[in-house]
Amino acid sequence: MVVMSIIATLFQIVIALGIFNVWLLRSSRTTPYRGKDAPSLKSEFAAYGLPEWMYYTVGVLKLSAAVALLLGILIPWLVTPGAALMAVLMLGAVVMHLQVSDPISKFVPASVMLLMSVFLLVF
Repeated sequence: MVVMSIIATLFQIVIALGIFNVWLLRSSRTTPYRGKDAPSLKSEFAAYGLPEWMYYTVGVLKLSAAVALLLGILIPWLVTPGAALMAVLMLGAVVMHLQVSDPISKFVPASVMLLMSVFLLVF
């Protein structure tokens, strides 16, 4: 049980730091994981055919879920809503990559985050 708790805490930290990295530090940079080879996160949403407001909405939701996961280390009841929201958002990211026929390598990060979020919900 202690091992599962340690793994859960590590997943909370990894997910949160990953989201902060993508949305706060690298949102305007090109990465090998951007859908349709978009040069920025905002243009990736446009490449998926999503309206601009969706970019801002998803950003606020992902950052909020990441904060909830970090705070969940001290306030455990925040983990479930944070992980549930993150799982839904990451499932959406995987679906968007599939819709534009991106190669699997492009949506590995979203898939891993989805799996870690589900782990947090199950354990």
